[in-house]
Amino acid sequence: MQESLRITASSIDPGLLSLPWSTPLGKWPSEHIVSLPKGLSRHLVRFADLSGRVVAVKETTAEMAQREYDMLGNLGRLDVPCVSRVAVIAGRTDDDGRALPAALVTSHLRFSMPYRALFTQVLRPDTATRLVDALALLLVRLHNVGFYWGDVSLSNTLFRRDAGAFAAYLVDAETGELHEEGLTDGQRAYDLDLARTNIAGEIMDLAAGGRLERGVDALEIADGIVSSYRSLWAALTDEETFSTGETWRITERVEKLNALGFDIDEMSMETTADGTTVRIQPKVVDAGHHQRRLIRLTGLDVEENQARRLLNDLDEFRVRSTKAWTEEEMYAHEWLTRVFEPVVRAIPYDLRAKLEPAEVYHQVLEHRWYLSQAQSRSVPLAEVLTSYINDVLRHRRDEATIMGPPTESLGVPVETGSVEVSDDTAAIDWRDLV
Repeated sequence: MQESLRITASSIDPGLLSLPWSTPLGKWPSEHIVSLPKGLSRHLVRFADLSGRVVAVKETTAEMAQREYDMLGNLGRLDVPCVSRVAVIAGRTDDDGRALPAALVTSHLRFSMPYRALFTQVLRPDTATRLVDALALLLVRLHNVGFYWGDVSLSNTLFRRDAGAFAAYLVDAETGELHEEGLTDGQRAYDLDLARTNIAGEIMDLAAGGRLERGVDALEIADGIVSSYRSLWAALTDEETFSTGETWRITERVEKLNALGFDIDEMSMETTADGTTVRIQPKVVDAGHHQRRLIRLTGLDVEENQARRLLNDLDEFRVRSTKAWTEEEMYAHEWLTRVFEPVVRAIPYDLRAKLEPAEVYHQVLEHRWYLSQAQSRSVPLAEVLTSYINDVLRHRRDEATIMGPPTESLGVPVETGSVEVSDDTAAIDWRDLV
């Protein structure tokens, strides 16, 4: 007797019912499949179109699918960078009544890439280092909330560009464990050692395929996650002692953590018996300091480094302004409507899938700096935009959903049209308008 299909989801998308669950995932017809690059996985994973958005479908056991679905929900509530859960599909059978594996459905993270898609021919050492640094920061954030990953690797991570660096997102939480009481030093060390071993193997695999620059040491790159992780963890958790006459170091410690992108929700301070020294230690730290400030001021939800870069530009805008407002929210609104949004609107619609708006704005600022340095003059923003669009952006591949080979692909609709930069605005620099 055929078992009924069971769908577990926080919010049901009717499109789930139209997907061919009675067909093994490997045989799904092309009209349901979106061809995207993906990392290595022990399970079969395919990307599918669900009501106009891209989702990842992974076949596994019903128990493991439900466990990972619950874990992703918990991590999401803890504000950890990870993919969003969509549904668990259990009770699948084929047309002859034979049981099929359960499926976990997660949202595809727009503008994200598996590490193998971050290069076209060879992996440069600086790119590898940035990937490892991003993964180290992700691991620190996971360990900070008590999550033991158990399978740390580049393949289980997606990366998004973040103002010249990368932001890492957890993709596979199948082996993870969440400990409310926190992790022991042994658990953290074991997770870190797994990361080093897996990264070394993945980099060596690239080297064996001729996709690593000569002279690059895979073990040295893998060792980078250990040093990066330890320095980050120490900055967040180390106890610091100083004399009572150096209380400015409390502010210095807070600013250092803020520069790393973390907020302090609680700090413990203790004076010694003779009252000559003070010990401080952050108790609860949370990532996303710059993200939260930018969201509060502008409503823009971007990556941490992007937020830092945009806030720097906003602060410069405020310094140059002739206005005498007391609330920084007023400057933020002025910057958003007169600076950020005009730049984003100037990007032709058919190129907007290339990069996120915040990354585009960051790269426009970078491009302006390079042009100004090369030409020894302040290059007008309109001229910078024209140069950036034609010389840089048009030659990038789309990162909203990086399309693979045309076989078995489903195009995601993108609006067409453009907003031209006119000759009338070519000599106008927004910094001269405030």
